[in-house]
Amino acid sequence: MKIIMLGAPGAGKGTQAKKIAEKFGIPHISTGDIFRANIKEGTELGKKAKAFMDKGELVPDELTCDLVMDRISSDDCKNGFILDGFPRTIPQAEALSKALSAKGEKMDYAVDIEVNDEAIVERMGGRRACAVCGATFHLVNIPPKVEGHCDSCGGPLILRDDDKPETVRKRLEVYHDQTQPLIAYYEKEGILKQVDGMLPMEEVFNKIVQLTGE
Repeated sequence: MKIIMLGAPGAGKGTQAKKIAEKFGIPHISTGDIFRANIKEGTELGKKAKAFMDKGELVPDELTCDLVMDRISSDDCKNGFILDGFPRTIPQAEALSKALSAKGEKMDYAVDIEVNDEAIVERMGGRRACAVCGATFHLVNIPPKVEGHCDSCGGPLILRDDDKPETVRKRLEVYHDQTQPLIAYYEKEGILKQVDGMLPMEEVFNKIVQLTGE
């Protein structure tokens, strides 16, 4: 089962992707993780990606797609995978479809978690990250056991700059401009499934499981 997770930043797609990956025993793949792993291992693709990132530039679509295709060619992906954070644009989606098609494969589902902008601004304002180990919490949904401190290492919890309301609104503008068109793209492909992300987390998960026909 090959799934793409869609939705605005803060819609909960990362959380749901992890839960689905656990349930079906398939890897949860995020482009951020792929970049970090390749750069750390010093692979050729990683070196190329790092050259762009060091200059503060976006990694080109073709190179990003090459990194993703390299990752999903691994043995642990033979029964499927979940893509989280890729594709972000129509050109990336087209590059992915073309690369998969060359292997005689295609994506099975694109799951869009729908949440309105104001709810996202409110949600992300409640996020807290550990300044030491990076573990994430939410003041309402996943509160730490001890207020202001990480459950894992005891480090201080902070509101990251990219979770502040003004930053979130800018990120949402970019999402609506660049990524939201993927909804129509995958609807045309006939693999789009939409879920109301305003429902409780467990209900959203159950709906996704139902919609993907498993």
